[in-house]
Amino acid sequence: MVYKYSTRGTCSRSIEFELDGGVVRNVRFEGGCNGNLKGIGAIVDGMKAEDVIARLEGIRCGFKSTSCPDQLAQALRKAVENG
Repeated sequence: MVYKYSTRGTCSRSIEFELDGGVVRNVRFEGGCNGNLKGIGAIVDGMKAEDVIARLEGIRCGFKSTSCPDQLAQALRKAVENG
């Protein structure tokens, strides 16, 4: 299933990804630091959503209370909880 999540507090505006049996696929960020976010998407591709959440949740960007990786974790948590 394809999900789209509107981010809050980051340079990226949204995240689109697929969950296939709890496995993360095809993560794409809109806006933000292009190379870094493509890298994050490539690293998490094929990982279980729960593992991605555990690794990325709580990461901060500078003075901000969140980051693009943290927002991905929040998006995945919401998708997993809502099935």
